[in-house]
Amino acid sequence: MRLGFLGAAGEVTGSCTLVEAAGLRFVVDCGMFQGGSEARGKNQRALNFGCDMRRIDFVLLTHAHIDHSGLLPRLAMLGYRGPVYATPATIDLLHVLLPDSAHIQEKEAEWHLRNRHRRGMDPRAIPVPLYSVEQARAALRLLRPVRYGEILRPVGDVAVRFHDAGHILGSAWLEVSVSNAGQKRRLIFSGDLGQPDRPVLLDPQQPDGEADALLVESTYGDRRHRSLAETEDEIVEVCARTRAAGGNLIVPSFAVGRTQEIITLLAKLVRSRRLPPLKVYVDSPMANVATRITLAHPELLDAEAHELIAWQQAHPELLKLEFIADVERSKQLNAIRSGAVIISASGMCEAGRIKYHLRENLPRRECSILIAGFQAAGTLGRRLVDGARLVRIFGQQVPVRARVVTVGGLSAHADQAALLDWLGGFQRPPRHCFVGHGEASAAAALVTAIQARYDWPEVRATVPGEFVNL
Repeated sequence: MRLGFLGAAGEVTGSCTLVEAAGLRFVVDCGMFQGGSEARGKNQRALNFGCDMRRIDFVLLTHAHIDHSGLLPRLAMLGYRGPVYATPATIDLLHVLLPDSAHIQEKEAEWHLRNRHRRGMDPRAIPVPLYSVEQARAALRLLRPVRYGEILRPVGDVAVRFHDAGHILGSAWLEVSVSNAGQKRRLIFSGDLGQPDRPVLLDPQQPDGEADALLVESTYGDRRHRSLAETEDEIVEVCARTRAAGGNLIVPSFAVGRTQEIITLLAKLVRSRRLPPLKVYVDSPMANVATRITLAHPELLDAEAHELIAWQQAHPELLKLEFIADVERSKQLNAIRSGAVIISASGMCEAGRIKYHLRENLPRRECSILIAGFQAAGTLGRRLVDGARLVRIFGQQVPVRARVVTVGGLSAHADQAALLDWLGGFQRPPRHCFVGHGEASAAAALVTAIQARYDWPEVRATVPGEFVNL
């Protein structure tokens, strides 16, 4: 058996692992690299499996986030025609996310083309989309649904089970068993694990038994999140400060998961009268659809989410929600100078309508920017978190005068303590534990923490492009 770490090694994006065993090849996740000037080149060079794409037997997707699924259309472009297995909710989300990813790439290419024509520059140097909307839609035909707990037998002596990871709607960690010549190997892929005791989703299910190899994420492997109570206090404070200053609160948010969590939390704070009645604009067509998909899967939501959804529907005057799809209505939000809470994608401020709202509100001292999620190195969101006083948006220099506030308790990723608790579900130490999906410092910290608590025989961080024999 051989594992190839082809993405999310030493970084947080581009998740992709190749497994070769018993004469088979399969892939776990097919993610896009995001953030930084090198991302485009990495995406063009990705999916280097060392074989014809038609020799890949199947693909398993842990969840719908683009850093885990975004190169699936490119995989199909390169010749893959086999099945891609994912949970039903993940498939529902991918029907929105993948065409949207292609649409963003096409629009960015158009913008660069117009800009180069205007400046009299060579148009041949513009970045070409990795895939088109048409190609993204074609890739959707490869998707096959698998429910939590169901035993999937994709080919030969391989058995797969998806377990709830509590990260975003439909997210899963994977249990894969491969039998060959009477020998059985058990592999565990954590995907992205959610933080327990958070609103909206059920808590992650724990593993049990043992594993020959474990690949675990480490996005926040070097820190602990603030408690939800502390996060609620922070949100109340920033809302009060912004309201008193007469500004707007701008919330860059991932369309899937984070937006729904923030809405639920605001409803909780208004319901408990810790916040006054709010007017909230959700300016993201994708977030609008993702919210509808979330409501269509009530079996995946926790009891508190059901209760708050019912409360908001009974009291729409206290939490006024406007979901915006129309471009003209989105532009009209620029005329609102105070009292608005605007939630918009993308969560790392790299694309989408959030960039327009940042351009309008960053220069205004009375406004606040609420950062509620991980910001990868090289992204606009990361530069704001790191204290940049001047940022470039749509080719223009924009001064940062608004207050940038980071809240640490809303992450969809488990922190170090939660990761260690999840790993405690194993009854015996895994023979090999590989720590990935984290920046180098976070992965190294989690390696140290695992060794300190559990003293497992082999724990180490993954290396980009490395292949290991088991």
